[in-house]
Amino acid sequence: MYQIKNRIYLNFDKTQKSGICNFLRALVKQNLNLSASDILDKFLEDEKYYLELKASRFPFLEEFIDDNIFLKDTEDYIKECIKYYQYKEKQRPIIEANREFEKKKRKFLQEVKMSKEKPTKKQLYYYDRLCKKYSIEKKDVNELSKLDLRDEIEKILNEHSEDYKNIN
Repeated sequence: MYQIKNRIYLNFDKTQKSGICNFLRALVKQNLNLSASDILDKFLEDEKYYLELKASRFPFLEEFIDDNIFLKDTEDYIKECIKYYQYKEKQRPIIEANREFEKKKRKFLQEVKMSKEKPTKKQLYYYDRLCKKYSIEKKDVNELSKLDLRDEIEKILNEHSEDYKNIN
């Protein structure tokens, strides 16, 4: 994608080149079901229409729009964009699998860290309040880690949330 940008639209300045490339890439993304020549025709038709109205995003194209070099560069860029989006679509399952793996890894590392830390005062207080509320005998929390206490609190809440649901 970047290699083709260096060899197309040589007679445009940086801003003009960037504007057209961004617009074409967005146009390709919206019309992936069309062929490169159909996308090119659509682009040319729209631009000629807007140039006639004097409302084009790219007024500098008026002198280049029918130039063979411009047409060839545009079609090459559109083809490259299509390849890019097709490649990106093929990579989607791999990227999603990596995201899922990273998410699981972060959760695991967080639990490892929690298993080595002492419970917070808030956790201890919340555990005490839950035990009083549901008349549960407290366990010795001095030996428990942050993770163990979290699991213990979760267990109490799950047991008693079922009771609460059955009452209603």
